[in-house]
Amino acid sequence: MESCSACGKADAALKTCKACKLVKYCNAECQIAHRPVHKKACKKRARELFDQELFAQPPSREECDICCITLPPDLAQCTYSFCCGKMICDGCYFCLTSGRCPFCNTKSPASQEEQNKRLMERIEKYNDAVAMTQLGCYYKCGDAGFSLDNAKAVELFRRAIENGSSTAHYSLGTMYEAGVGVDIDMKKAVHHYEIAAMMGYQDARYNIGILEGRSGNIDRAGRHFMIAARCGHELSLEKIKKGFIGGLVTKQDFNDVMHCYKASCDDTKSEQRERAK
Repeated sequence: MESCSACGKADAALKTCKACKLVKYCNAECQIAHRPVHKKACKKRARELFDQELFAQPPSREECDICCITLPPDLAQCTYSFCCGKMICDGCYFCLTSGRCPFCNTKSPASQEEQNKRLMERIEKYNDAVAMTQLGCYYKCGDAGFSLDNAKAVELFRRAIENGSSTAHYSLGTMYEAGVGVDIDMKKAVHHYEIAAMMGYQDARYNIGILEGRSGNIDRAGRHFMIAARCGHELSLEKIKKGFIGGLVTKQDFNDVMHCYKASCDDTKSEQRERAK
């Protein structure tokens, strides 16, 4: 039977430290009492565990709801249907000629005003994270008929984050980094970038790599660029190329990244998507 790390009492119902998973305690009082002794090792191990998640293989990207081919890394090449909440690639959108949604048969919006009305309905009726993020971007840029309002953008991104949006994490991270709508807070910026990266948002991982490089953490920056490049992120690939030329990336790693980058890009290609460009 294991014993409490603070008082030494043996107990079958000990609670494990949630941060480091290394030690166990009888109760919260024992954990608080042991904190001064355990704090340094706890933080070190917690960071190691977090890095295991941060540098793990990202989740696979979603597929187009029509052609079932992996969506491109750049979501600007996709269209979200605010009538029924489906994401389709530009290739499939380009091929649609009926003027109606292929899923719910709703007629395509005739104006930006009608499109905005559907966007608001997705938020009000379905708590749609994609719609919240899109509206947040509109307020951030003063676009699509919405006035520039960074406070509303921040509020919408936070709501979208609560509903699982990686894009909202990334967008809020950029606002904390630049001090737009909020005070500059690099710790919070990195926090949101890291969560977005672990959810598979490679623009966020690229930004982390840039920040790590500026801080002199070249190895960590390189690891981020490699992961993003393997997933088809072009800017990260350029960083890997420069690293290879500068002797910071081995030939084996470079060849592996190039192979994975090509495979990732090939997975998103289709005749329709090429025609839509």
